Amino acid sequence: MSTMKLLKTDQGVVVNVYVKPDAREFEIEVEDDELVVNLPAAPVKGKANKELVKELSKLFKRKIEIVTGFTSKPKRVLIKDISLDEVGNVISKLKAPAP
Repeated sequence: MSTMKLLKTDQGVVVNVYVKPDAREFEIEVEDDELVVNLPAAPVKGKANKELVKELSKLFKRKIEIVTGFTSKPKRVLIKDISLDEVGNVISKLKAPAP
């Protein structure tokens, strides 16, 4: 089972995310209790935040909202209308080694 700290709310699930902007390519890793997201976008005028929301929306197939950390690398994001189990399933697929 995941060691990630997931917070269930009335609106969805809150996940800790650590963003690494200016990366060579987009990549998501699971490290300890947070998702580490490498983003090609620069942290200028909200570009990295927009890319983060777009990519996490694709991954979880839900609306994403940044709750805290708009101007910092550690963030908390809300995945709307999703269960803890669904988030856990997506995260466990990220942790699985590639075949």
